[in-house]
Amino acid sequence: MKSIADIKAIRDKMQARIVNRDNSDAELETRIVVGMATCGIAAGARPVFNEFVDLVAAKGMHNVKVTRTGCLGMCKLEPIVEIFVPGEEKVTYVKVDPDKAKEIFTRHIVGGQVVSEYLIGEQ
Repeated sequence: MKSIADIKAIRDKMQARIVNRDNSDAELETRIVVGMATCGIAAGARPVFNEFVDLVAAKGMHNVKVTRTGCLGMCKLEPIVEIFVPGEEKVTYVKVDPDKAKEIFTRHIVGGQVVSEYLIGEQ
């Protein structure tokens, strides 16, 4: 059993990773949505989700939200990540792993360039 101090330290560490779900500025924020149904989790979506959360937190990007969703209907292409940038078409990345997540974050979220080699038609 951990002490109360240990539990509070864990809570404080995890507080920084909690996604703010306040939608007051939803139309102004970029959303990274990771498919986290059973098939996505089995294919490795949890480390992908955690990688995006860590990258957003490290950059202090308050206008970028990382969220989860259920089944996206394409189990053989999991893990699937959808990027919603205000004023642009949705972009769907497939077979994403943590390394691809880093590249997608750097090139697409930060740099504004779609990573075409990870799109659904490129697999």
